[in-house]
Amino acid sequence: MSDRYARQSILPEVGTEGQARLAAATAVVVGAGGLGCAVLQYLTAAGVGRLTIVDHDRVEESNLHRQPLYRMSDLGRPKVHAARAALLQSNPEVSIDALEERLGPANAARLVARADVVIDAADSFAVTYVLSDACRRANTPLVSASVLGLSGYVGAFCGGAPSYRAVFPEMPRAAGSCAEAGVLGTAVGVLGTLQAHLALAVLLKWQPAPLGRLISVDFRTLRLGGFSFAGAPEPAGTAIAFIAPTEVSVADIVIDLRSLAEVPVSPFPSAMRIGVEALEQTRMSFPAEPRIVLCCRTGVRAWRAARALQSQGHANVALIAMGE
Repeated sequence: MSDRYARQSILPEVGTEGQARLAAATAVVVGAGGLGCAVLQYLTAAGVGRLTIVDHDRVEESNLHRQPLYRMSDLGRPKVHAARAALLQSNPEVSIDALEERLGPANAARLVARADVVIDAADSFAVTYVLSDACRRANTPLVSASVLGLSGYVGAFCGGAPSYRAVFPEMPRAAGSCAEAGVLGTAVGVLGTLQAHLALAVLLKWQPAPLGRLISVDFRTLRLGGFSFAGAPEPAGTAIAFIAPTEVSVADIVIDLRSLAEVPVSPFPSAMRIGVEALEQTRMSFPAEPRIVLCCRTGVRAWRAARALQSQGHANVALIAMGE
């Protein structure tokens, strides 16, 4: 065995057999930002045989304080390609696929199908729900984390454990962002490292398994929390699904919740422009049969609008998160 892995393979929890499991494993990492940088570095260093990096973003200077894979020379480069180059410099034995694309309903099932474990490092509510739905269908473990400001959490879902929807059946009414609320690089690094640790525990088949557990961290007060959700029931009824823009049909009623200031021209020519507050405060009269498709940037407003319409008797709704 290579000296590269000697210090971890000597652990009885890893050993020669465990190291071979890692070498044969495939991990799909969605997001090559702050969380993803930590995840990718540790999975690469541990010798996980194949990594697939999925991200549509490019390196910006504001990323560098919390995304140590990148250098000033990477500014403007797609993150997946810059990350791949840096990772192969540290461990050329690992096979790395760089997919410069946005994770969404159109490609989630395909990507999940190739994975032994999926790591959700996108820090996007819409991506998390899409990945959780795909992982639950494929029975693939999902390690998801989120961090904002000085607090965050990491949890291991699906793969025989309850899904993300079982723990978080509702989206928050508003979604913060690192650009608005700020974030400390060390906080992101710790949560990303915890994600990598849980992913390795899943791949090494440790018992008790980390699946069905959530760990929370308050970096301001240095308090750790968490709980087991192994017995959490899945939400009853049909889940509100995210769909791809290409899945919109001419029969759908499309409502673009974004303002004209946000997006002067909707990508859906027949879309109605209605704000989420109007849908929540006023009973709208829509035909009963067609599907109502609700579109916004992050999916949060679309979720709120869907709940408002469901309370008014419109059960057939779908969501689109357009992203930046």
